[in-house]
Amino acid sequence: MRKLKLDELNRLSTDEFKNATKNPVIIVLDNIRSAMNVGSVFRTSDAFLIEEIILVGITAQPPNREIQKTALGATETVTWKYFSTATECIQYLREKNYTILSVEQSDNSVMLPDFKIDINGKYALVLGNEVDGVSYDFIHNSQSCIEVPQFGTKHSLNVSVCAGIVTWYFITRFLN
Repeated sequence: MRKLKLDELNRLSTDEFKNATKNPVIIVLDNIRSAMNVGSVFRTSDAFLIEEIILVGITAQPPNREIQKTALGATETVTWKYFSTATECIQYLREKNYTILSVEQSDNSVMLPDFKIDINGKYALVLGNEVDGVSYDFIHNSQSCIEVPQFGTKHSLNVSVCAGIVTWYFITRFLN
């Protein structure tokens, strides 16, 4: 076994990425404090051909040095938008007929493996602030809350790790 060289990975060029058919998933970052978390989500979104990222509220926007440290150029490939409020973002998502899902622990949340994905659907996955989680505006306007099962002592995952898990789960369902 040997590690592959970069030129053996057959990755898309920036132009090929921009023209590729994207997966019908939008990642919404709701008031994320850490620009490095934002950059990590950009990189994950590039890896999974996500349709776009929406940055809301205090979430840092490109160009930003801290985002670039972890995005490694993904801000040049992944389409993104910024909205100052959840209300503006929700209106945009509704106009585009996206099913809004908050990734949050709630009294009625559905565990991720139990969530039934319509492979013909379009989804907006809302991830919240590192301390306060997803804002009530998004939760009240979501069709459901989905939760990543956890078994240890901590009550949450890092937002960029959570984004990777949930995005991977959705994309693998679309591919199957």
